[in-house]
Amino acid sequence: MSGRIKILPENLANKIAAGEVVQRPESVVKELLENSIDAEAKNIEVIIKQAGKSLIQACDDGIGMTEDDAILCIQKHATSKISSLSDLEAIKTLGFRGEALSSIAAVSQLEIKTQTAYQEIGTLIRIEKEGEIHKEKISANKGTCVSVKNLFYNTPARRKFLKSDSTELKHIIDTFNRISLAHPEINFKFYNNDSLVYDYKSGSLEERITQVFADNMLDALIPVEEKTDYLSLSGYVGKPSIFKKSKGEQYLFLNKRYVVNKHINHAVFTAFENILEKGDYPFFVLFMEIDPAKVDVNIHPSKLEVKFDDEKDVYNFVLAVIKKSIGSHDLVPAISFATSETTEEKLSFNAFSPVSKNDFSDRPSFPKNYETKKERITDEDIELVFGKLATNEIKKEHRDFFPDATENELKQEYNLEHKPKSDVEESSFIIQLHNKYILSQIKSGLMIIDQHVAHERILYEKALMKLEANIPFSQQLLFPITIQLDPASYEILKELNPHLSKLGFQLKFSSKYYITIEGVPEDIKSGSEERILREFVDEYKINQREKKLEEKDNIAKSYSCKTAIKAGDKLSESEMRLLIDQLFATSMPYVCPHGRPIVIKISLEEFDRRFGRA
Repeated sequence: MSGRIKILPENLANKIAAGEVVQRPESVVKELLENSIDAEAKNIEVIIKQAGKSLIQACDDGIGMTEDDAILCIQKHATSKISSLSDLEAIKTLGFRGEALSSIAAVSQLEIKTQTAYQEIGTLIRIEKEGEIHKEKISANKGTCVSVKNLFYNTPARRKFLKSDSTELKHIIDTFNRISLAHPEINFKFYNNDSLVYDYKSGSLEERITQVFADNMLDALIPVEEKTDYLSLSGYVGKPSIFKKSKGEQYLFLNKRYVVNKHINHAVFTAFENILEKGDYPFFVLFMEIDPAKVDVNIHPSKLEVKFDDEKDVYNFVLAVIKKSIGSHDLVPAISFATSETTEEKLSFNAFSPVSKNDFSDRPSFPKNYETKKERITDEDIELVFGKLATNEIKKEHRDFFPDATENELKQEYNLEHKPKSDVEESSFIIQLHNKYILSQIKSGLMIIDQHVAHERILYEKALMKLEANIPFSQQLLFPITIQLDPASYEILKELNPHLSKLGFQLKFSSKYYITIEGVPEDIKSGSEERILREFVDEYKINQREKKLEEKDNIAKSYSCKTAIKAGDKLSESEMRLLIDQLFATSMPYVCPHGRPIVIKISLEEFDRRFGRA
């Protein structure tokens, strides 16, 4: 009795294996482009017909192949990229598996024209049916031209599951653009149904970005640059104003290979912190250079997935570099009242206003010698004030009865001499609007700050630092306050007490759910201790239940939200100036810990347009 297990015929095994490498026309384009780049091509042309279903052609001016190499290249696991196990552990080329051309030949009609620079005649390899290889000598240009016709003609089921032409063409264009971005030093051309769609000239990365996206795209981007002996990161991340609600514009290149890595993406997303709203995806084009021996790209035949030797170190490096780049640019959104075809008007962000690195000149400027602290009053000052009080009052009341007094004498008596404008008077004005918003003049126009969320951001970062530093400082209460809580709140505070003591709380826990507040952080105003503690624990429970925040982050967010000054709190000028200074000293002065915007600016040009000056 014969066994039930059989070895599959070679042609069937090839078709199954091809399914991993050739999933759709885009897969073919990717493999052919990578081969051209590995062949040191300087000019690459891609020709597509019927979204790649009837024809995919990639021609290059690379090093080409001899006849023997051309015949070998369509065999399984035939490659010029690696030859030993040590090569596999330090891959420096885009291709290396030796599967692409054999897999493509298994599901299409393949034709290869190739010629090396030192040959006078080229080679044509044609595979019409699987296993039937035709070869002949031809006159050809230096390089290689691969034509893939009638993709999946011999696997009808695969062809049936292809999407519409427009969808398949979009996937092809996305891959073409990714590879073009990774290699700005190469000229790329893309033809669709005999029409030239893209013609990318070789140049710098910046030039390639403008070719692929838009002429003014660089104005909406923030440069990233950090080099170390172990790892280097360069490229661009988009400003918050060009975030999108869909994925697709996250370009990560590892040693010039386009890859997808959830950890790196998460690091970039985290760097933008609460600037990202739910469902937002940031734009980025990032190039990571690392020793090939420290990374494994041999995870899947598509070569999109990678694994690092130390994922955590790479994650932290990317997070720190992106945060540093964001922090070195002024990202306060400039808004204008854009009119649409409808009668409604809405605020719109100007995404393409250029911002220079470390240029924070478009912020409220206060003089360095402006002091908020009170000067010490001397005994002489007191004597001067009270000693001349009576005389001054008499002269004020009877000024009209001293016609002989000169203007200079009066000025001297009342200290009215004209003083030159101080730095304070010449600096940005600052006012509080309805005890809710702070308005200040800036170089480009007007800046508006929400006082509550601004203070919340300051306290949030301050709380995180205290939780990490573990150097508690508490403001002792002259009269401790004893309160009774519900059992759940009592247990939460008891559990969080080690962290709360780092913030500056000194709590004493008693029976029957009583807590005595003996000390509080210096940011808590006198008289609000009980209210803030109760509100803090309520906010903590809500965040824990609805947002699933990490413990320290939840503590910092709950504390800052309930301790911050509120809308309706009146601030003095010195308090407003101090608040602005502290806000822009934080790592993320643009949004509060919950994601609400803190600050916006309106340009002078927008005011001019509104008043008919423009």
